[in-house]
Amino acid sequence: MEGQNLPQLVGVYFTLYIQSFLYIPHSTGLSIIFNVLHLKISDYATHSVIYLCCSPLLFPGLIQREGGSMEQEMGELRRYRTQSISRGEFALSDSFYFYRKGLESIVDDQVTQRFSSEELVSWNLLTRTNHNFHYISLRLTVIWGLGVIIRYCVLFPLRITLAIIGLSWLVIGTTLVGFLPNRRVKNWLSELVHLMCYRICARGLSATIQYHNKNNKPQKGGICVANHTSPIDIVILANDGCYAMVGQSHSGLMGVIQRSMVRSCPHVWFERSEMRDRHAVTSRLRAHVAAKSNLPILIFPEGTCINNTSVMMFKKGSFEIGGTIYPVAIKYDPRFGDAFWNSAKYNMVSYLLRMMTSWAIVVNVWYLPPMTRQEGEDATKFANRVKSAIAHQGGLLDMAWDGSLKRDKVKEEFKEQQQKMYSSMVVGKKARNSQELTR
Repeated sequence: MEGQNLPQLVGVYFTLYIQSFLYIPHSTGLSIIFNVLHLKISDYATHSVIYLCCSPLLFPGLIQREGGSMEQEMGELRRYRTQSISRGEFALSDSFYFYRKGLESIVDDQVTQRFSSEELVSWNLLTRTNHNFHYISLRLTVIWGLGVIIRYCVLFPLRITLAIIGLSWLVIGTTLVGFLPNRRVKNWLSELVHLMCYRICARGLSATIQYHNKNNKPQKGGICVANHTSPIDIVILANDGCYAMVGQSHSGLMGVIQRSMVRSCPHVWFERSEMRDRHAVTSRLRAHVAAKSNLPILIFPEGTCINNTSVMMFKKGSFEIGGTIYPVAIKYDPRFGDAFWNSAKYNMVSYLLRMMTSWAIVVNVWYLPPMTRQEGEDATKFANRVKSAIAHQGGLLDMAWDGSLKRDKVKEEFKEQQQKMYSSMVVGKKARNSQELTR
């Protein structure tokens, strides 16, 4: 089977070499044909190489978790005993439930693994993400070596050139537009410059983007919220429309870009001291949304990057501003490149180097119908409803855990919640209700 696929693989690599010279016209914005061609070639290359597939059934995972609630699982443990969970009595077998949950969390933590790159079933000729295989064959090693030469010696120089052109034109163009008076012409030129520069930067990443349900695109005066996988999420979304960015003011090169952008477009940059003042941040965002002529605000409520498999808890602050929420689901195809930014392992420069030396950044973007707060719905419930809609559309896991666990310890309220759940079963519903009535 290897011998039959080798001529095809050589042809695929030759085609990839030829198509790399199409990147310069690819940066003009007329990219539909090139995007389709790039996706077909990369998809064909990946499927041709993966002839040693590992079935997921062979590697089912470390832990086979039970899908029931605490009450159901403890009921199973008590099945062969005289005590019933409905009687509200303590049973020594209950401790095994907590032992098992603790061991599951140590061996196969569902939260921590969301902050590291997902394991691929098959190798995509990039850095190995499946450590079950270290060496397959000499022939495949040679093919991988050819891929390294193409990605680093041919594609990377062209991509870095396009990225420099895009960022340079972004600074120069927005600075020049900033000198114009605040009229429709200025707004039109600002959107044109932003859109052009982001598209050039997207070509520098070989981004192949498929947008779905464009009739639901965010409108002016609204708030666009999306799941967060990578810093290039901004480039992906701004490739199809302009947004007002929200973030902390920086110094250095990033500061130069921010100051030039805000001259032509009402982006919302905060100083470090202001970021801690929740009321000040909310007030500025609410004032921006109140002006229906302003661009929609782009916010990532998770507050950190998640590894393209899940959506974690949305911070409620974005949903207290008011106005219309435009949910957007982003899902990257890991077969062509891992877009997740593990900030604990890679700095920004190393991360961008990995992106520019991958085969491509293939991503699907879904615009969901606009959503507003329902009567009697608080900001937390509204945030969870939007999060569930994004997770369902993107095929992602909907997790209630806070993304800040990436750096912080588990909050005491989460521990207390588990204690209250077990206490309510041991004490009994009747006793609990009577306690509440006495209060």
